[in-house]
Amino acid sequence: MEKRERAYKAHCLVLPFPSQGHINPMFQFSKLLNQKGIKITLANTIFVHNTLHKISSSSTSIAFDTISDGYDEGGLTQAESIEAYLDRFRKIGTKTLIELIDRLSSSGNRADCIVYDAFMPWPLDVAKKFGIVGAVFFTQSCAVDNIFYHVHQGLLKLPLPPESEILLPGLPPLQPSDMPSFISVYGSYPAFFTMVVDDQFSNVDKADWVLCNTFYELEEEVVDWMAKLWPLRTIGPTIPSMYLDKRREDDREYGFSLFNPNSDACLTWLNAKPKGSVAYVSFGSLAELGEDQMEELGWGLRNSNNYFLWVVRVTEAAKLPKGFVEETSGKGLVVSWCPQLDVLANESVGCFVTHCGWNSTLEALSLGVPMVAVPQWTDQSTNARFIMDVWKMGLKAQADEKGIVRREEIANCVREILEGERGKVIRKNASKWKELAKNAVDEGGSSDKNIDEFIAKLVQNY
Repeated sequence: MEKRERAYKAHCLVLPFPSQGHINPMFQFSKLLNQKGIKITLANTIFVHNTLHKISSSSTSIAFDTISDGYDEGGLTQAESIEAYLDRFRKIGTKTLIELIDRLSSSGNRADCIVYDAFMPWPLDVAKKFGIVGAVFFTQSCAVDNIFYHVHQGLLKLPLPPESEILLPGLPPLQPSDMPSFISVYGSYPAFFTMVVDDQFSNVDKADWVLCNTFYELEEEVVDWMAKLWPLRTIGPTIPSMYLDKRREDDREYGFSLFNPNSDACLTWLNAKPKGSVAYVSFGSLAELGEDQMEELGWGLRNSNNYFLWVVRVTEAAKLPKGFVEETSGKGLVVSWCPQLDVLANESVGCFVTHCGWNSTLEALSLGVPMVAVPQWTDQSTNARFIMDVWKMGLKAQADEKGIVRREEIANCVREILEGERGKVIRKNASKWKELAKNAVDEGGSSDKNIDEFIAKLVQNY
């Protein structure tokens, strides 16, 4: 009875943007709230809800529901644009969210707060219509959010002059190449530019809370500056407890995956390798490397003469160099997917070669794994700059004039981290960030206290 009463202190309706890199952090945050006594209803789009693999064995009492983006049977056709999708999602999503709130209220489960992904601002308008608390959840770093905000406000003029130095409050001096791709290559991906620059900040001033998936110690200066604008709180890193503070033994997995992980093959292979000897290579669930870059990456891994575990999605496998898997079988293992947290936590892994999306970056920081950053687009160039020059826990592989990172550069970066003198310094810094991430989410840490404050205000309102 006591547990049931705790679960109904207040009720949060959580709405992630429909992609794995957004769903997992928000689901992880939901588990934290739920464990601290808040009732949670997590609502994905109908299509995503029906296609995600539920892999969590957690004894969470989170409820699941759905809204619609207007594409319940599948995604865009080739003839449709991203703009069309986002416009339809806003219209259909608003309608079905209102229906969901009404349905929850009529069943005696009125929502007290909507936690919504910053990529889709329209749930805040619905929350205000119903007199519900609205909490926006940013899934990228505060540094990146700060850049987008300054563009939105017209304080950072585009296009950026080449070779210019960009000075923004709370951030180190940056070059155009350090900017998110939507900013550095002005006019690329206009639909995404609109979403991350215009839509994200269109009504943020009206939000009751601004929650960021980072931790204070990682981004102190920019967090302090942004907190002057909004009721901003850092609540990350949103990593399952068993990889951080270990306060919840049943919390080992995010809970969802768009792919079936090939766990046994990966971990069996890793367990047979010496400590710190393996380069783990993964470019996430969305990145699509060109054939030239795939070839250079593959031969760079081989030329490093180190062990490597390379995740190549089924849709990308045809881009592998001919005969590569067979030729490198003595040193490497290529798999279609694997459990990333378990891999990064394996002591045989000595570096992480990645595009450095924010989730992967936070995972590497939290588990203390040095990184070789090979950024592709969106926020990854900014993350790479911080990884190398601010947090000093990795190297950025430099691309040539064609934008391709050549095999010599890949091999040199991997060798430098796994074998070189610079690698020793990087590993020491990585260990420092691992400890700080753990402390942030542990009892009394900066993120833990922020989450408790958020809950206390919700309960007070309830």
